[in-house]
Amino acid sequence: MSESPAKAGVRADQWLWAARFFKTRSLAKQAIDGGKIEVNSARCKPAKILHVGDRVTVSRGSERMEVEVLLLSDKRGPATVAQALYSESEESRARREAEREARRLDAAGYQPPPGRPDKRDRRRLIAFEEPS
Repeated sequence: MSESPAKAGVRADQWLWAARFFKTRSLAKQAIDGGKIEVNSARCKPAKILHVGDRVTVSRGSERMEVEVLLLSDKRGPATVAQALYSESEESRARREAEREARRLDAAGYQPPPGRPDKRDRRRLIAFEEPS
């Protein structure tokens, strides 16, 4: 794995793939093209060169991570090595945990029905939905 701090730079899509934010470089490129990735608070292109110290914002689904580039790598390695390529800010980590807890509590209030509605229940639903 080429992790040299003196290295000039690495393409954004390669670094995101090597840091294991995305499973393939193609998915990383699609996320960048879709505006889900920001480098130093600005949109970027897949060929944008990242340098040590850059601030990268990654939006995946409802999660939003703000990380700082610590090491550069264009090769994908084990997850433990990939986690050493960046550090997530404390504010970002706290915000993600709060959002995760809020989603968990929202889902806890939902009680799915015990089964499919029978004929009588369907008739009641239809009668309820029809305007009077």
